[in-house]
Amino acid sequence: MTLLAGRVKTNSSLYGILLSMKVAMYYRNNDVRVEEMPVPKIGKAELLVKVMASGICGSDVMEWYRIKKAPRVLGHEITGEIVEIGEEVKNYKKGDRVFVSHHVPCNTCHYCLSGYHTACETLHRTNFDPGGFAEYLRVPEINVDRGVYLLPDGMSYEEGTFIEPLACVLRGQKVSNLKPGQSVLVVGSGMSGLLHVNLARALGAGKIIATDINEYRLKAALKFGADAVINAKEDVPKRVKELNEGRLADIVIICTGVMPAVNQALQSVDSGGTILFFAVPEPGINISVPINDFWRNEIKMMTSYGASPADLLLAIELIKAHRVDVKDMITHKLAMSEAGLGFKLVAGAQDSIKVIIEPWR
Repeated sequence: MTLLAGRVKTNSSLYGILLSMKVAMYYRNNDVRVEEMPVPKIGKAELLVKVMASGICGSDVMEWYRIKKAPRVLGHEITGEIVEIGEEVKNYKKGDRVFVSHHVPCNTCHYCLSGYHTACETLHRTNFDPGGFAEYLRVPEINVDRGVYLLPDGMSYEEGTFIEPLACVLRGQKVSNLKPGQSVLVVGSGMSGLLHVNLARALGAGKIIATDINEYRLKAALKFGADAVINAKEDVPKRVKELNEGRLADIVIICTGVMPAVNQALQSVDSGGTILFFAVPEPGINISVPINDFWRNEIKMMTSYGASPADLLLAIELIKAHRVDVKDMITHKLAMSEAGLGFKLVAGAQDSIKVIIEPWR
């Protein structure tokens, strides 16, 4: 054996070539360390994927949510190349370019059969090993069976990192029953908010208005399909009426968990309209709902979480057809050594939109 670039090399399989790999280990938002871990060993029905691109999701920097299980390797918006295949795997080959879904449903329980795949207990338990901010990851058998998707020709690894977040946005708009011509207010113009703006435009929404307190993001919302924007420091319900011919919004999509934004959203929905909680406040924070007014005006409140297999397939087709503009949303491509910077950029919610870690950059 000889040492090659910090790795152990032999003439056998990949396991002989690489016994260890670099990962970005999350401790908290301002403490992400590049560490080494063993390359995962795969079983007979599993895959080993070389991670080529991994997006930092807004949920990755929800510190109250993530720190409970820290330290850990996060990252679930991944694309990569299959480099090892278990002997029982028949549908994939080495060299395939893939997107891998971290959560997969059982497809047989009451919730799956009722169309609520993201309420499935199997979906909540499944994941790949160790996480997307790693040079390699192991894809368990159940994920190989129902969570590996070939990237279409012409779709870059970076564009493929949008498959999962766009699928979540698709599910949210499906749950909210968005119809062509309806007015839409997107509260919060971060990554998910901009995807909601862009998708609503692609699906034929009427007037689309976006809010944020950050001017950089408000300009981005206009770029990606909003007809108008409102600085959230203003009187948002009043401005919505001014911009929407005297009416509040038919669909209000909440993409931030901060309470001032939530309260603005509750006041900005029109009679017969729907509020979608795509993001929620942290646990323990209760929301005061004017339920009498909502009852009298038939206002609906909905939530959405994650994505189903059907949502993922549709997201792939929308990106492939360039119906949703994802390429121009990428503002930062960082090496593994810059993962800490990436987390700070996303957590800071300032001059960035999509931040992608490329482990082999």
